[in-house]
Amino acid sequence: MKWSTYVPEVPDYDKILAARLQLKTTQVRAAIRLLDEGNTIPFIARYRKEMTGELDEGQLRQIQAGYEQEQGLFQRKSDVVRLLAEHGAFSDEAEAESLVKAVIAATTITEVDDIYRPYRPKRRTRAMIAKERGLEGLAEWLLAPQNRGAAKEQVVGFAEGYVNEDAGVGTAEEALAGAMDIFAEIVADDAETRKFIRQTTLRAGTIRSTAVDEGAESVYEMYYDYEESLAKLPPHRVLAMNRGERDGFLKVVIHAPEDKILDDLVRRHVHGNDYHATRTMLLRNSSTSSDNGTQAGVGTNGSNANDVSYVQERLSDAAADAYKRLIAPAIEREIRAEFTERAEEQAVQVFGENLRNLLMQRPLEGRVVLGVDPAYRTGCKLAIVDDTGKLLEVKVIYPTPPQNRVAESKKMIHELLNKYEVRLIAIGNGTASRETEAFIADCGREYVEQTGRTVPYLIVSEAGASVYSASELAKEEFPHLDVSERSAISIARRVQDPLAELVKIDPKSVGVGQYQHDVSQKRLDEALTGVVETAVNQVGADVNTASPSLLSYVAGLNKTVAKNIVSYRDENGRFTNRKQLGRVQRLGPKTLEQCVGFLRIQGGDEVLDGTPIHPESYPVVQKLLMRTGTDPRDLRDPQKRAEWLERVRATSLQTLGQEIGVGIPTLRDILEALERPGRDPREDVPPPILRTDVLKLEDLEEGMILTGTVRNVVDFGAFVDVGLKHDGLVHISQLSDKFVRHPMDVVAVGDVVSVRVMQVDVQKQRLGLSMKGIPKQTV
Repeated sequence: MKWSTYVPEVPDYDKILAARLQLKTTQVRAAIRLLDEGNTIPFIARYRKEMTGELDEGQLRQIQAGYEQEQGLFQRKSDVVRLLAEHGAFSDEAEAESLVKAVIAATTITEVDDIYRPYRPKRRTRAMIAKERGLEGLAEWLLAPQNRGAAKEQVVGFAEGYVNEDAGVGTAEEALAGAMDIFAEIVADDAETRKFIRQTTLRAGTIRSTAVDEGAESVYEMYYDYEESLAKLPPHRVLAMNRGERDGFLKVVIHAPEDKILDDLVRRHVHGNDYHATRTMLLRNSSTSSDNGTQAGVGTNGSNANDVSYVQERLSDAAADAYKRLIAPAIEREIRAEFTERAEEQAVQVFGENLRNLLMQRPLEGRVVLGVDPAYRTGCKLAIVDDTGKLLEVKVIYPTPPQNRVAESKKMIHELLNKYEVRLIAIGNGTASRETEAFIADCGREYVEQTGRTVPYLIVSEAGASVYSASELAKEEFPHLDVSERSAISIARRVQDPLAELVKIDPKSVGVGQYQHDVSQKRLDEALTGVVETAVNQVGADVNTASPSLLSYVAGLNKTVAKNIVSYRDENGRFTNRKQLGRVQRLGPKTLEQCVGFLRIQGGDEVLDGTPIHPESYPVVQKLLMRTGTDPRDLRDPQKRAEWLERVRATSLQTLGQEIGVGIPTLRDILEALERPGRDPREDVPPPILRTDVLKLEDLEEGMILTGTVRNVVDFGAFVDVGLKHDGLVHISQLSDKFVRHPMDVVAVGDVVSVRVMQVDVQKQRLGLSMKGIPKQTV
C-alpha cells in the first residue's frame, strides 16, 4: 500500500454506533439504511419494527445523531490526510504510514486537528520569525544529544555565529531566544503532549469564578468566589458561569496542576524519550541545513550527565513558555468549549423532556371552559369556548387595581357561568394572576352558595400565549379580536387539548427549559422539533379537524403540505378515506407512505382509517377476518369486534404471524389498535389539579403535606406548583430517600406529587419542599 497517496476508507458506521449505543449491529445497519432512504423516525419506529428489532424513537434519534457525527469525523479525517499530502508532510512512506494511521485511529475531531497542527498553515508566529532569521540551525544544535551538556560559554560562543543585525539578530542572547521560540512551538504542536495536558487538566484541574465587582448585586453572587473540580462540575453551573461572565459580573478561569504538567513536559522533551522525537520533528520541519551545527556537534564539556546543564535549563524554560504561552490558553478554550457543548446538550435534553411531558398532558375534553387572561389597568380578558374549542363569547372585566370594579366583575362571571354552563375556569399565570385567582375563588364560593354548583379553576402557564396571539395564524382565526383576547382563548384551549394548542407556537416559547437562551438555537430548534414531532405522531391527528400547525408535525409533512391538506378540506369537504389524501397537492407517494398511518379519519368509508394501522397492513386485517369468517362490518360494532378479537387471540401470535406472513411486532400493534381504536396515550397521564380556593404562603407551616403539579425540571431539582404565586423548589437532595442521579429519574413535568413543606421565607417569597419520606401511594 502506498500511504502517501492513501484515501481513507468509509468506516463501518453500524459497528461503531452499535458498540457505543449497546445495540446489535444489524439493528443499527437497518436504521441507517432506512434513514438514508428518506424515511422519517416516527415512521421507522412505528411501521418498520421487524427491520430494526423494535428500536424506539429515542434510540433512532441517537443513531441519527451519531451517524451524522461519525460522518463529520470521517470527512475531517479525509480532509486532513489530503492536506498533509498537499503540504509535503509525507517525506517518505514510513512517515506517511505513521501519520495516516494516527489520523485514522483518532476518535474525535480534536485529536485529528492535534495531529494536523504542526503542518497546517499558521499566522506569523515567533517561531516563524526565528526561522526567517536563520536560527533553525542553532535550535538543531541545541537539541543534538551530544550538546546537551555544553557549558554556557560554549553555547553562547556557538550562538554568536548566528548574530546577524541585518536579519534582526543583534546578540547571542537574541539568537538563543529565537531558537527557544522554535523549540517551544515544536513542544506546543506535539499531539501526544497536548493530549496529556488536556487529560491531566480535566482530571485534576478546577474552574474558578470571581467577581468583577464584589460590591455589585446580581443573581451570580454565589459565584463571586467559587471553585469546583472540573471532574465534578455539573452542566447547569457551566451555563450559569458562562452567563455571568457574558453579563460582565464574573471572571472565569481554569486552574490546571501546573507543576505536574511542567515536570512532565521537561521529562518528555528535555530529558526523556520524547527528546529525540522533538529533535526529529525539528529536522523534518527544517528547510535548511546548518554547517555550524554539524561542525560543532562534537563539542561537549565534561559535566556530569545527572546535572542540569545550561542547555537543559534553557530548554526547560522554553518548555514552560510553550505551556504557559501556547498550550494552556488553547487547552482552556478547548475545555470550556467542550464543557459548554456538553452543558448545552444537557440543557436541550432537559428542555426536550419537559416539553414532551407538557405536550402529553391529559386533555380535559368535553367541557365548556372560561379562559381568563389576567391584567391590571387594561382589565382581565375573558373567553368562553365550547367543548370543541369553538369561541362562544369574549368579555372584559376590571376586578384588579386600579379600577377594582369587583361587584360588577362578579356579576359578569356569574352570568357567563350560567349562560354557557361553564364547567371549568382556566386562569393564566402571568401579571395579576394571583389577584385574579383570589377574585375567581371568591366568585366561586358565592356561586356555590347561590346555585349549589361548583365550578373549579386551575392555573395555566401563559408561556407562549402572547406569541400565538400575535401570530399570523391567530390573526387569520380571530381577525377582529385584540391580542389579549386571543390569549384568553389560547389559555382556555390549552386545558381542553394542550398538544393541539401548544403546537401553534415556537417550542422555545413554551418556557419549560433551563438556560434555553444560552444554548445553540439551531441545536435547540432541531431537538425540540423532534420532541413535538414525536408527541404529535404518538397521539395521531384527525385529518378533518387538525390545524395546519398540528399537521405540519406529522411524519413526512411540512407547513406547505399541511396547509394544502386544510385547503383541500375546505374546498372539497371532509375526507372520507385515506386514499383521498393522494389528491392533495405536493403530497406524493413517499410522503403519503410516511404520514398516512398517523392521520385518522373517524366515521369514514373504511373503519381502519380511524386507527393507527397503516394501509399497507390492511391486507393483514382482511386475512384475519377471512380466517375467522368475520364480516368486515363487524369491526364497527364494539361488541362484535371484541368477540372477534377474542377468537383471534385464541391462537398464538407466532402461529398467526407465520400463517398470515407478518411479523409479530406488526401483528401485535394491529391487534392493540383494534382493541382500543380511539386510544389516546395521554389518558394514562394523571389529570391536572383543580382548585376551588386560594393558598397563601403565610398559611404554610413546616411539616405540612401539600399536593402540587411539577411545572419545571432542571438539573438541580424540580419546581412544584402548590397553588401559590411562585412555585416551590424540591432540591435534588430532597426528591427521594434514595440517591438521585438526575431529577428526571424521579419526576416529570405534569406529574402530580405530594410534598412536605421544609422552609418558608415570606420576605423573599421562597418555598422549600421535600418529597423524602412521603410514600408514593399518598400522591
